[in-house]
Amino acid sequence: MRRFFIQIIYTRSQRRFFSLLCSCALSLTMCISCRQPSPTVAEGVFEKKDAVTAFDLDDIQQGGELIALTLYGPASYFEWRGEDFGPQYRLADAFGRSIGVSVRVDVCRSEQEMLQRLLKGDGDIVAYHVGVADSLQDEVAFCGEHAITHLLDTLSVVERDRSLRPEGQVAWLVRNNSPQLESALNKWLTKNEPNLLAMSIPKPSTHPSSRKGRRSSIGSYSLPSGRARVGASGSPGTLSPIIKRYAHEVGWDWRLLAAQCYQESGFNPQAVSWMGAQGLMQLMPSTARTFGVHDVFDPEQNLRGAAAFIKTLQQRYASIPADERINFILAAYNAGPGHVDDARNLAKKLGRNPDRWQGNVADIVLRMSDATYYNDPVCRHGYFRGSETYNYVADIRERWSAYRNQLQ
Repeated sequence: MRRFFIQIIYTRSQRRFFSLLCSCALSLTMCISCRQPSPTVAEGVFEKKDAVTAFDLDDIQQGGELIALTLYGPASYFEWRGEDFGPQYRLADAFGRSIGVSVRVDVCRSEQEMLQRLLKGDGDIVAYHVGVADSLQDEVAFCGEHAITHLLDTLSVVERDRSLRPEGQVAWLVRNNSPQLESALNKWLTKNEPNLLAMSIPKPSTHPSSRKGRRSSIGSYSLPSGRARVGASGSPGTLSPIIKRYAHEVGWDWRLLAAQCYQESGFNPQAVSWMGAQGLMQLMPSTARTFGVHDVFDPEQNLRGAAAFIKTLQQRYASIPADERINFILAAYNAGPGHVDDARNLAKKLGRNPDRWQGNVADIVLRMSDATYYNDPVCRHGYFRGSETYNYVADIRERWSAYRNQLQ
């Protein structure tokens, strides 16, 4: 999981200090000398300073933790519903498991910061597609150049997003004084190159009673032209009693909760998304654990967990007027409250009303896949596909309106 910068520096400093103390019995003077000023970057060119003490594969395995530096982005790392995702994040995590350690992700604001911190020793690898440049070769080693470039090329085709295609050769980085780590990472990337795309894509858990036709990906339900129809596939049917029970608990019109349930799973209790969300209300594993849901495929348990989550969101946005609050709760349920808080903070910074959705926060949400917006200093949770969240809110409200006309 991602940690704040100050926590990472403290942990890494402890690891280096005790590793050197135990293995080398260094004197106090030598320990102090290990803490040299960090390398600096002037107009993108590194100024040579005394190198940090080597912290190689053996030290990482002894400490049990690999620190991966990265940037937010669709091909690298992002948060969704409180959990960590991203193709290169998943690969870093898989590499960590292969060498027997856990992986901690630390997100930087720029490539310059990322490179500085790698050289300072605050991270072990850069798990981000950095352009291969001769000017950096005295300080860093490029790992998996062919593998990472091919992965990004393939992702751009699969996602139909040309912005993911690198302009030249790209690679991951380690410091030049970590030859063991460099060798292990290069070997792992080369060995797994044919499977990197598959390894970078989430594999949802399954349920034995899941039907072949369950939703296999996250998507927005698009209403047909004209007024929404409540037919056999669009009616809560026998689920109505428990939807009404938990809607009453959260103080909602039961047809609003029914509209959200349809949006999440199409009323399929065994629905599993490709991101790992499960059941009627598509709870993520961490959310299910938080609210004591032991069987996410049990309709009653799933709705109970969803209702408990909605209650926490009601408290979070209690200062927003009731009808407006629904929009923020739905958006936070879809993307995670951190992303909605980012959009509100940015809306306020840009002179918009952070307590109004349409024409204010919604406009910012639509821009949160743009690095200019999600890298703003007031945003702490980075990239997300705001268009999906915007459509999620709009579609649920439209279906709710249809349900109010057609369901009692």
